[in-house]
Amino acid sequence: MAWDTERTKRLLLEAGAEEFSAFGLAGGRVDRIAAKAGVNKERIYQYFGKKEAFFSAVVESELTASLAAVELSGDGVSAVADYAGRRFDYQRTHPAFTRLLFWEGLELEEPVAEETRRKHAQALVAGARKATDLSVADAQELLITVITLVDGWVTLQTADRLFSPPRSRRDDRDSRRREFIVMTVEAATHAAIARTDRT
Repeated sequence: MAWDTERTKRLLLEAGAEEFSAFGLAGGRVDRIAAKAGVNKERIYQYFGKKEAFFSAVVESELTASLAAVELSGDGVSAVADYAGRRFDYQRTHPAFTRLLFWEGLELEEPVAEETRRKHAQALVAGARKATDLSVADAQELLITVITLVDGWVTLQTADRLFSPPRSRRDDRDSRRREFIVMTVEAATHAAIARTDRT
């Protein structure tokens, strides 16, 4: 029977996302990844190279799925707020992706797949500008604020215990947090538009 290379790569990338999101690049172990994927660890080196290159491949794989799943479209303030809400929904159901981004920020000096991500960021900025008539600089700041608000929620679960009732059901807590993030993004977008109108 022929070896299914693409399936093996997929299994390794999935196991890598789980491992690296939990332990980061430095703490992630290729032998655990290989065991989880049911593949000899030599396949990792054969298909992806050294551990750092494999980590980058894992981040890029997760990133590709995220970029396809959450786009900014529509008109007005609601377009930006809706993007924030949908990004929140995606990150809550794919927490490994957000954790990988945080590990990347802590452990690497440059972003993975920088050119692809820069193009995506520029498309988001263009979408926000089309929806709201903001300046490039304000649209950039608005979107990094959205990403910080949304992605921070996934990684700050222990901090949340200091502010929310300890017996809150997870779904209720997520719903309340989503509501406040969307509300905050709406307010920030209105404020940015008002500032643009004054200048």
